[in-house]
Amino acid sequence: MKKNIGAVPALYPSPLMVVGAMVDGKPTWTLAAHAGTMAHSHLMVSLAQAHYINRGVRETGRLSVNVVDTGWLKEADRMGTVSGSKVDKSGAFEWTMGENGAPLIDEAKVSIECEVDGNYELEHFDHFVCRILATYADGAVLNEKGKIDYHAFKPVLFEFPTYEYFVTGEKAGDCGRMNAE
Repeated sequence: MKKNIGAVPALYPSPLMVVGAMVDGKPTWTLAAHAGTMAHSHLMVSLAQAHYINRGVRETGRLSVNVVDTGWLKEADRMGTVSGSKVDKSGAFEWTMGENGAPLIDEAKVSIECEVDGNYELEHFDHFVCRILATYADGAVLNEKGKIDYHAFKPVLFEFPTYEYFVTGEKAGDCGRMNAE
């Protein structure tokens, strides 16, 4: 029998990412795990309103979502422990300006450049609704069809109740073909 554990968000683990935006002409970064696909064309990125980076997202209307893997997890984790209002995080990563004006982390094997279409404010969070403008992927994580190969790219996942990181694991089945006879 299931036990009611309260009104908790139990959709973890979720992909870990470092969000990037420009503030006063310099990149800044924050660690995030509250994001998701809204449609094939849009993402939602949820950031506490107190974050320094939110100002840049609001002012420029651009942000990047840099998906974390174990190769730079330690550096990514630091972006969640220091505030851009107190520490200049512009030199935390080697970065490149995306084609649409959002800073992209060079070490990230997958980066998504977005334009903010709207902001849904709820419970001291900005929930930025973002149109995907471009997705950049390292050739090492692409398959022969030019798609991201999650057997090669293993993003880090964040688990909220315990604050632990995990890596994507083994294949569990083939979508839409598990009941085929």
